[in-house]
Amino acid sequence: MDIAKRFHQNPLLKPSDLQPGIEGMEITCFLNPGVFRFDGKIWLLLRVAERPVQKQGVISFPVYNKDGKIEVLSFDENDPKLDASDPRVIGYAGQNYLTTMSYLRLVSSEDGIHFKEEPDYPPIFGKGALEAFGIEDCRVATTADGYYLTFTEVSSVAVGVGLIHTYDWKNYTRYGMIFPPHNKDCALFEEKVNGKYLALHRPSSPELGGNYIWLAESPDRLHWGNHCCIATTRPDSWDCARVGAGAAPICTEEGWLEIYHGADYQNRYCLGALLLDLNDPSKVIARSKEPIMEPVAPYEQTGFFGNVVFTNGHLVEGDKIRLYYGASDEVICGAELSIAEILRSLKS
Repeated sequence: MDIAKRFHQNPLLKPSDLQPGIEGMEITCFLNPGVFRFDGKIWLLLRVAERPVQKQGVISFPVYNKDGKIEVLSFDENDPKLDASDPRVIGYAGQNYLTTMSYLRLVSSEDGIHFKEEPDYPPIFGKGALEAFGIEDCRVATTADGYYLTFTEVSSVAVGVGLIHTYDWKNYTRYGMIFPPHNKDCALFEEKVNGKYLALHRPSSPELGGNYIWLAESPDRLHWGNHCCIATTRPDSWDCARVGAGAAPICTEEGWLEIYHGADYQNRYCLGALLLDLNDPSKVIARSKEPIMEPVAPYEQTGFFGNVVFTNGHLVEGDKIRLYYGASDEVICGAELSIAEILRSLKS
């Protein structure tokens, strides 16, 4: 069941549309933008992944060194200590690296379809040892006291959730890692519930447990506790391998509506929905049995890493969800979903 109405202009953005932001690099792919309104426009906070121009017989990738400078590591592709079987991750002598370095880049649009860069709003790059492999997949929570950015910090030691605050997209306050490793897919609620800030997040366990969606609460968005698991993977289902939150939950009369991603053991990523109790979001009222969006379009099936639709950004306009998503880990696309239609699908 796929109830998404894709924009006929898809893909909206592809790597050739922008120039690299890091000297000596090429843009490999765009992924999973955060979405917000600002200055009368619709904005995307793109995850841009770049790498050195590849030379025949050599595999090269960038990292931040201990001095905070970008350093390129290169290995002979026939080196027996090298594992390059996954286009996303390089293994060498027991150490894993990312094939690309990601950072965040702002583009804006008057109509939500045609996007352009704004020279006055610079990119956001990784900073410090815990972001040595870059920063990824930013969710933007629009609140009464500004914009809060939750994103994945990536380094050789761990993957965790970072937090940045801004009012104007030019000045930023960095709060460091707010959810420790291994954790990602953090979406803040955009308003308090029972006087507390809430967040969905995705801790992971290689043994007991798994890649599940959890809920946490906080007095200040920095210190989190009262964690509880609200959604696990389901055997023999489209979300049997991992699940994770999308963007901020949407407040409806029937509950908090959360669009989430799920993947199977073939790494096919689809979208589904959770309906959470308004007063106690730890209670799941309903959950999609079948995906509400699947990788069925050609640009969703073939790319840097195919068979993927993945979102962590949307805008709500009445009953309409304007969803922006990454397709095949390479291009940015858009679609519309009806809140009422999603709720009906949950009831059925």
